[in-house]
Amino acid sequence: MFKAIFSKQKRRLKAMWERYDLVFKQPAKTSRETFKKKDTYILKLSFEDQEIEGFGECSPLWTLSIDPKQYYSEKLDWVCANINDWQDFIYSDELSKYPSIQFGLETALLDLENGGKRLIFDSNFTEGKDSIEINGLVWMGDYEFMAQQIEDKINAGFKCVKLKIGAIDWQNEKQLLQNIRNRFSANEMELRVDANGAFSKEKVTDKLKFLADLNIHSIEQPIEAKQPILMADLCASTPIPIALDEELIGIKNYKDKEELIQQVKPQYIILKPSLIGGIKSCNEWIEIANKNKINWWATSALEGNIGLNSIAQFAYQTGNKMPQGLGTGELFETNFKTPLTLKGNKMHFEV
Repeated sequence: MFKAIFSKQKRRLKAMWERYDLVFKQPAKTSRETFKKKDTYILKLSFEDQEIEGFGECSPLWTLSIDPKQYYSEKLDWVCANINDWQDFIYSDELSKYPSIQFGLETALLDLENGGKRLIFDSNFTEGKDSIEINGLVWMGDYEFMAQQIEDKINAGFKCVKLKIGAIDWQNEKQLLQNIRNRFSANEMELRVDANGAFSKEKVTDKLKFLADLNIHSIEQPIEAKQPILMADLCASTPIPIALDEELIGIKNYKDKEELIQQVKPQYIILKPSLIGGIKSCNEWIEIANKNKINWWATSALEGNIGLNSIAQFAYQTGNKMPQGLGTGELFETNFKTPLTLKGNKMHFEV
């Protein structure tokens, strides 16, 4: 993944990091928690003899990430102090405890390698010749708030809409989904739902049956993670496809990834680079999924625009044509400069 300019180690690097607060325009609610702001960390690399800079975003999601919060700044200091030995530690057992730093370091190196132009992977996307279809995300809230978001996504031209469910009354959530399906067939509008593990063992089967009657495309993480036997039973009998999401977090080595996929046999997996160890780890999951005839898509996890840009470029260069679960950077009051723009349901890279 990294070219000769780094592998030969002829040019010395220097590194620094800075913390930023990303403040939400309005609270973003899941079945697990409500976000009003989150912190993110920007890693900046440069050559000692040249003023080219590469940026990577290290964006842990503290209630979900395995990254140890109490040691996070200390680990970033260590990475910067030892940056010229990055090849020795980027995929080490020690840094695998900090998957968001692995992703930030990978992308900062790739940005620097490609001239500091916010270019991670050269492709038709980054040349402005192609775009990425994304799903429209509907955040949790009261009925009226969610209904308005749905209207906004439909009016913007989205053909794939994902609803986060499990926080408000199930009857209201059912009504929202039923209203969409009454207006649009499954061919006209792909509906995805994300339960973030909110369904109980006792009620999950009935809820999956209801969702199947509405021709829901898929459900992400219907039950809490780390219940492989129950999840395997659900995936074997489910009337709608199940996508593993939180289930992938914390699984670091290739063999354990294979064992999870072969045991649970999900219909899809969701790849969040900041949470599962970056590009190399995502590529391992993709390889295993392909071997087992399982499809996937990539999803951002509340990164700022630097991380979002990296995830978009990664997703495109894989060749996956499914609508990707990419944010638009519009959740936050302030954000970083970005080459990404959204036109309807398509993400573009401005050259």
